[in-house]
Amino acid sequence: MRVLGVDPGLSRCGIGVVDGPTRRPVAVRAGVIRTAADAAVATRLRVLHVEVSALIAQANPDAVAVERVFFNNNVRTAMSVGQAAGIVLLCAAQADVPVVEYTPTQVKSAVAGAGDADKEQVSFMVRTLLRLAEVPRPADAADALALALCHLHSGADLPGGGEMSPRLAAALAAAGPGAQVVDGRP
Repeated sequence: MRVLGVDPGLSRCGIGVVDGPTRRPVAVRAGVIRTAADAAVATRLRVLHVEVSALIAQANPDAVAVERVFFNNNVRTAMSVGQAAGIVLLCAAQADVPVVEYTPTQVKSAVAGAGDADKEQVSFMVRTLLRLAEVPRPADAADALALALCHLHSGADLPGGGEMSPRLAAALAAAGPGAQVVDGRP
């Protein structure tokens, strides 16, 4: 399974492509899409649309994992991240690629084993799990790889023989018959 992870942002949008299965994931690509801070918002969103659409066409992912936007104290930041996330969702929908959104806590839990892990712990685990020589930079690229790993570990939408994490399998078993994965959670 190939997953495109996206850490949405208007100035820097982190992207990471990971091939599964869960036990031996491989980083295919990581980086950021940058937009000019002095350009109009509509222009920046168009650039993001063109770049993400091209990436999806080139990488041909089985799924796109996007960080779920949540409201924080800075309304301007929340708005621009929400706009960027909307563009990513649109690009995936236009390419008919399934999208799953994950909260930061879900990503931290899946990758570092604890929902309260700090950025350094998550980055270290991204480097370790993907057997990279160093942590991807900038941090947005590492975050995007973490999102892709989270999706691989979640057990959601597993074409091509992916595996469900033991923790998720136990949670589904405890939930009883008819339980299903929704947004990476039973």
